[in-house]
Amino acid sequence: MFWTKSFIATSKDVPEGAESVSHRLMLRTNMVRMLVAGVYSYLPLGFKVLSNIEGIIRDEMNKTGALELLLPGLQPLELWQRTGRDELMGETMFRFNDRRGRKLCLGPTHEEAVTDLAAGFVKSYRDVPFTLYQIQTKYRDELRPRFGIVRSCEFIMKDAYSFDRDQKGLDIIYDKMRAAYENILKRCGLNFVSVKADSGFIGGDVSHEFLVPAESGEDTLYKCQVCNEFKSVKEVEIENCPHCKADMEKINALEVGHIFKLGEKYSKALGVKFLDEEGKQQIAQMGCYGIGVSRLIAAVIEQNYDADGIIWPKEVAPFDCLILPVNISDKDVWQKAASLHDELEKENLKVLIDDRDERAGVKFKDADLLGIPARITIGNKWVKGKLLEVKHRRSKEMKDLGADQVLAELRRNS
Repeated sequence: MFWTKSFIATSKDVPEGAESVSHRLMLRTNMVRMLVAGVYSYLPLGFKVLSNIEGIIRDEMNKTGALELLLPGLQPLELWQRTGRDELMGETMFRFNDRRGRKLCLGPTHEEAVTDLAAGFVKSYRDVPFTLYQIQTKYRDELRPRFGIVRSCEFIMKDAYSFDRDQKGLDIIYDKMRAAYENILKRCGLNFVSVKADSGFIGGDVSHEFLVPAESGEDTLYKCQVCNEFKSVKEVEIENCPHCKADMEKINALEVGHIFKLGEKYSKALGVKFLDEEGKQQIAQMGCYGIGVSRLIAAVIEQNYDADGIIWPKEVAPFDCLILPVNISDKDVWQKAASLHDELEKENLKVLIDDRDERAGVKFKDADLLGIPARITIGNKWVKGKLLEVKHRRSKEMKDLGADQVLAELRRNS
């Protein structure tokens, strides 16, 4: 990929009104652009990161045996009225009538829609268990959108829904999903905490939320300074650890995922019933499992940056390496840059080449701002001794290597 054809633009200025580190850096690197308050376009660089995160999530969901589908964004309000959640959502839900007079809403989540789908499928104990998931846009009329894509009116979520014959089956898939979420967050390069949580308007008896310590987080964690125990308690100050009585440190955190044991809350209201082996009618046991896909981008940046810009973890990065020819008017430098670009792409690496006719200082600053894991500089060292300078963004380690050593160095740090 050539920089001049990549739709990448950078800015030195801190955008006005950007409240968080992630929001500022996403705007400065042209990853997103606000259309109206709380609504963002994902530009090519941001979309690459979003796609990488979706790929990680799909991989881990598929390993659990979950099946991907896509549910409608438009939903009949009547389904929400049957579960009583239309009143719980209040003005947060976008509602309207179509030209036929049907009462519709834009889905803020999809428990009702997927349960209605399952009600038409499940008839026998042989039809369960199964888990369905989607990566889908959600809509919520936030009173005060904040922190860019963190709290927005339109956002992308992975939501999964399990249907089982009994509590034992629900417990099994719940534990699988909890483990899958931990794998997803680790692969995204995040430090996180999983804690018991309030089920809120989703409902159910048991739930866990996944929190990422971050300056811009609107949730609160308490960490014991001795035993490292974490607690998440809403609207309550905790001074001492409930385990060792040591002082607790208050930490801002960003919620990125939440899983629930729903039980019969939706399946009973919407009729997901089946006949067991004895011919008796039973109600399916449900679980739901949500993770904020777009919110994960912000979470990754909040934990992976320095004074110069973003530091992308390997699996999330939009590119594996950036080739930086210092002087593109030097024929030898440019030929080597172009040939190295093609060689590395043939090795299935995602490569960006900075083909701009800019000063070296500008290119170096932009490279650090974008945060691509490895930078390969082709400059004076190449002209004098046929050496390439490889710099790793996270460690800042620099090495002078021959052209035949670059691929091995990139692989070593992958």
